[in-house]
Amino acid sequence: MFAARASALVSGALVSVAVLALSSCAGAGGANAGTSGKKVLRLAMVTDVGGLGDKSFNDSAYAGLVRARDQLGADIEVLQSKSAADYQPNLTVLADEDYDEIYAVGFLMNKDLTEVANDYAAGHFAIIDAVSPVKNVTSATFREQDGSFLAGALAAMVSKTRTIGFLGGIDVPLLRKFEAGFTAGARQIDPRVAVQVKYVGSFEDPASGKELAGVMYDGGADIIYVAAGKSGVGAISETRSRSNVYAIGVDSNEDGLAPGKVLTSMLKHVDVAVFTIAKDALDGTLPKGPLELGLKDGGVGLTDFRYTKNIIGAANIARLAVIRQAIIDGKIEPPQTRDELAAFRPVKL
Repeated sequence: MFAARASALVSGALVSVAVLALSSCAGAGGANAGTSGKKVLRLAMVTDVGGLGDKSFNDSAYAGLVRARDQLGADIEVLQSKSAADYQPNLTVLADEDYDEIYAVGFLMNKDLTEVANDYAAGHFAIIDAVSPVKNVTSATFREQDGSFLAGALAAMVSKTRTIGFLGGIDVPLLRKFEAGFTAGARQIDPRVAVQVKYVGSFEDPASGKELAGVMYDGGADIIYVAAGKSGVGAISETRSRSNVYAIGVDSNEDGLAPGKVLTSMLKHVDVAVFTIAKDALDGTLPKGPLELGLKDGGVGLTDFRYTKNIIGAANIARLAVIRQAIIDGKIEPPQTRDELAAFRPVKL
């Protein structure tokens, strides 16, 4: 076991941030008491295989951790996973170090986290993008279909070919929420719009993402929504060498990866979930059930079209605002499965 833990520290590339001098005394709410007597929250995170610097999911989660450091005075650490084999060893290393909250970033870690959380029943964990059955795990999920619906509506408004595309990382139920919401949003604007759907099979293959994006553009799509991590970054890069085509980013603000070529990004505020759980841990008020964040909670949404306002046009931006409010008010219920998508009909607003 010691060898496995030592290996995890090396292969996981331990990143220590703002390490504080702590006493061994435990304070109220599970946080540790520092030399001043004030509670010092100790937080740690295990990244998915994309790691820090993915300009997407992991970076967004890390931003929430940094916010907890800056605003709550938390002591934070990160273990990066190079492969799925690192998940359980990394989680175990952190569990042994007695953190107040340990985050597993990504649904692919759910099985490993469940095993570790069961072994460390006195500890507390959080998982992003999955629901764990274990009592000492806080589950944070998102209504990706809400933000993706807006992305699809925008794509249909701007498309000149009436053909758009969705490029996902791995074909799993979570990614189908993006796919279904995006397709329904496009149909809300144009029921006859054609939506190409492809999956890379990986979140870590920029070359294949770029190649598949090229295939979709060659097939007539002029806008592609990419929900594929680093593979999606490769797809976005394909837009640079082509005229009259655009991409839509995901998770973090990817508009600057190709200014003027990324219409918007569907922000998935993993940082909000991470910070919310951190604050609850500090206050001793962690939710007993899953935490789900949608448009009304500020959990998802679109960027501010910094580089593309002239391309999109004020009328379309105003139209998007109406659709956004309709989703918040419950007048539109974006589908999250392919079966729900098949039953979806545009709503008259």
